[in-house]
Amino acid sequence: MAEFTMELNDEQKEVRDWLHGFAADVIRPAAAEWDEREETPWPVIQEAAKVGIYSLDFYAQQYFDPTGLGIPMAMEELFWGDAGIALSIVGTGLAAVGVLANGTEEQIGTWIPQMYGDVHDVKVAAFCSSEPDAGSDVASMRTRAVYDEAKDEWVINGTKTWATNGGIANVHVVVASVDPELGSKGHASFIVPPGTPGLTQGQKFKKHGIRASHTAEVVLDNVRVPGACLLGGKEKLDERLARARERAAKGGERVKNAAMATFEASRPAVGAMAVGTARAAYEVALDYAKTREQFGRPIIDNQGVAFQLADMRTQIDAARLLVWRASWMAVNGKPFTAAEGSMSKLFASETAKKVTAQAVQILGGNGYTREYPVERMHRDSAIYTIFEGTSEIQRLVIARTLSGMPIR
Repeated sequence: MAEFTMELNDEQKEVRDWLHGFAADVIRPAAAEWDEREETPWPVIQEAAKVGIYSLDFYAQQYFDPTGLGIPMAMEELFWGDAGIALSIVGTGLAAVGVLANGTEEQIGTWIPQMYGDVHDVKVAAFCSSEPDAGSDVASMRTRAVYDEAKDEWVINGTKTWATNGGIANVHVVVASVDPELGSKGHASFIVPPGTPGLTQGQKFKKHGIRASHTAEVVLDNVRVPGACLLGGKEKLDERLARARERAAKGGERVKNAAMATFEASRPAVGAMAVGTARAAYEVALDYAKTREQFGRPIIDNQGVAFQLADMRTQIDAARLLVWRASWMAVNGKPFTAAEGSMSKLFASETAKKVTAQAVQILGGNGYTREYPVERMHRDSAIYTIFEGTSEIQRLVIARTLSGMPIR
C-alpha cells in the first residue's frame, strides 16, 4: 500500500508538466474554434495520440500509479486546457473503465485497444447507460438484453441518451437489463463491436457547454452480439443474479450493478476535471485583477475582489485534496465508508460552478463576452453537477452511506 502524501514525486511532476505544456500549446489555442464548431476535434485527438497522451499505455500507467494520483493529476491538467476538448480526449476512458470494472482479462485485452485505435487511425469509444426515462433512476432502465441460447447471442433493444461519443464510437459499451424484476440488480454490460447491425446514432445534442465533445442518442434495434460480449461472462452473471434473487426474497442487502461500478470508479476523476476548469478560471481572474485598473489602481486592491480570489483559491485547493484522498483510497482498496468518492465529485463540481461564476463577475462585462475564456469555462462547468451522478444524487449517496438508511 502506498503511503499517502501530498507531494508529487519527480516522475509525476514530469508527467504533470508535460501534460500542462500540451494543454497550453495545443488544447487552449484550439478551444474557442471547436466550441463554436460544436464538433469532435479530431485533429487535436490525433495530436494527443502522436505524443502518447491518447493511448491505452498512457492511461494504464496513470491508472496503476500506486499513489492513486496519476489519473486526477492528468485530468486536472487536460481540463485546465479546455473542458470540451479534454472530454473528447478522455471520453473513451469511461467505456474503458466499464470494461476494466466488469470484464474478464481476455475482454480487457481484446476490446480496450480497439477503443483507441492507433496513431495513424484514432478511434473513440462510448459508454451507454442513461436513457430518456432513466438517468439518475437507473432502476427504470428499459433497454433489454435477451439471451438466445441456440445461437449463444444476446439481443439488445432500447435507446440510450447523453452518450459521449455515441454513434461515432468504434466500440460501444451498453448497460441493459437482463432481469427487469430485479431492478438495477438485474443489469449487465455488453460490448457492441464496430459495425454491428442495428446500432445507429439518434439525435446529436446541441449543448450549453463542453460543445467540442460529441453527445448523442444511441438506438439499439435488435442488436445481436456474441455471448462473449457480455462483460464478465454468463457464468458470473448467473451467479450474481442468483444472489440478487436470494437477497430480494429475504429482503436483504442491496448489491452493486454494472453501471454503478463504473461510476464509482470514475467519480474522483470527474472531480479532478472540475478542479482543472475551476483553476483555469481562477488564474484568468487573478491575472485580470492584477492588471485591470479602475479609479487609478488595480481592482485586486479592492477587498471585494481580493477576498473573492482568496475564497476561490481556498475552495479549489480543498476540492483537490478531497479528490486526491478518494483517489488514493480507491487504488489502495480502502472502502468508501463515508462515500468519499461522491464527496470529492460533489464538492469539486459545486466549486467549479461557483468559481467560474465569480471569475465572470470579476471580469465584469468582459467576462460575459467570448473574447475572454471565462465565459466558456462558466458554461462548461455546469456539466460537472449533472453528468455521472447529479449533485443531488451525490448527496443522496453520501447520506445513505452515513446513515445506513434508504433515504429517498
